[in-house]
Amino acid sequence: MDATVGLGGATTTRAVLRVEYGIALGVCVALMALHLGEVRWLPAVLLFAGIDVVGYLPGLLAHQRRRTDLIHRAYYVLYNLTHSFATHAALIGLWVLVAGWEWALLAIPIHLLGDRALFGTSLKPFAEPFEADK
Repeated sequence: MDATVGLGGATTTRAVLRVEYGIALGVCVALMALHLGEVRWLPAVLLFAGIDVVGYLPGLLAHQRRRTDLIHRAYYVLYNLTHSFATHAALIGLWVLVAGWEWALLAIPIHLLGDRALFGTSLKPFAEPFEADK
């Protein structure tokens, strides 16, 4: 059966999920926009960029330099840890307990929701290439 036809097809389900993530992304962006003057920008930028600097770029480099179709599973684990809502819920919870709430923390869900809504990316399964070759 063609996944693009009918309700419940894989393509339809992914599209609905992307819309849901997009709505949540819009809420987070709106909240940050409403509090622009209260955002500490250095932590916001570091939190936003750190997710990919730590979790995506090492795997991308390994993927580009690979000699076989596979890269080490550690790159997948690192990516999945840094792109997990659960990991960041714990990080945000710890941050709030230690330093209190701040609007810069919205950089985390903005990054994660943006990946899912805008690019359609989520956690990476071991069985798939780390990065789609173009």
